[in-house]
This record gives sequence, C-alpha cells and structure tokens, in this order.
Amino acid sequence: MEPKALLHILAVAERLKDATRHCYTSDGRHESVAEHSWMAALMAYLMKDEFPEADMNKVMVMCLIHDLGEAFTGDIPSFLKTEADEQREDALLAQWVATLPPTLSAEMAALYEEMTQRQTLEARIFKAIDGMEAVIQHNASDLSTWIPHEYQLNLTYADDKVSFSPYLTKLRQAIREVTLQKLSISDNTQS
Repeated sequence: MEPKALLHILAVAERLKDATRHCYTSDGRHESVAEHSWMAALMAYLMKDEFPEADMNKVMVMCLIHDLGEAFTGDIPSFLKTEADEQREDALLAQWVATLPPTLSAEMAALYEEMTQRQTLEARIFKAIDGMEAVIQHNASDLSTWIPHEYQLNLTYADDKVSFSPYLTKLRQAIREVTLQKLSISDNTQS
C-alpha cells in the first residue's frame, strides 16, 4: 500500500478516538468508539481457543473495522439508532471503502457484507462480542452514568446474539451476574 493511502485511511480511523459512545469508562469519561473496537478485538483474541473451528483472526479484523462508519456519523446508541441512521452510515462507509486501494476495498466490502448477513460462524461470533462488550463496559462504569432503561437492557442485551454458542451463552450469563451484583449493591446502598 502506498504510504499516502495508508496515512489517509489512518486519518479517517483516527476520528474514532474522538467519537464518543454512550458508555462510560470506569474512570467516568465517555468511552471512544476506538476503545470499544479495541476491547472487542481483544475479547476475540482471548477467546480464540473456545472456537478452534473459526477464523478468529477474521473475527478480530471484524471487531476492529466494524464501526468505521461512525468516523463519518458519530456513534448513535443502538436503542436510538433508526433504520435511516443505519442506511446513512452504511452509505457513507461504502462510499469511503470504494475509494480505498482495490484489494483492500474488495476485502473490506466483503467483510462488511459478511457481518451484515451474519451467516458465517465468524460473523455471529463478532456480533455477539460487539454486544457483550457494550454490556461489560456498562458494568465497568459507575451506575450513575446509566439511564433508566439500561437497568433492564443490561440484563438482556445480546442474549439473542449468543444463543448459537454454549460458550458465549455461559459468558453472557457471567456478565449478567456482574450486572445483577452491581444492581444489588446499588439497591443495598440506597436502602
């Protein structure tokens, strides 16, 4: 890849460091989209032995690139994102991907299509990780940063995305237990 092309791609991706998400970090600041993507990729790496039949390198790449569209639109929480928002983000991302070097453009377009269709094991693992990482981050943040409907949402979010895998179902349950403990501690301190 030509150095100028690489620098252009990195300049666009760098926007994700400043694009904040609805989630907060454990220190109380808004999490960036880049931090979410990095943590999701790290999760994929750490669970690679649980899925020997999957191409976990591909899952890690999916985790790293999945929110690049938010470099153009910013992050919209899943519970507020409309179909029109998704279409706009997808269109802007597709326009940008089309400008990349041909081999990279084709590879990324194929990965985005695979992630959208969620027919492959890798795409299903990626989507489960994406959802669970958000719940894990909420659990790490102070409860004062949660909005009212997140108390229930944190107990159920991504359940549908993990159901294909006994391991991911077990992981989701462990995450739910952390949420319940967090809510229980909060209830006890408010009593």
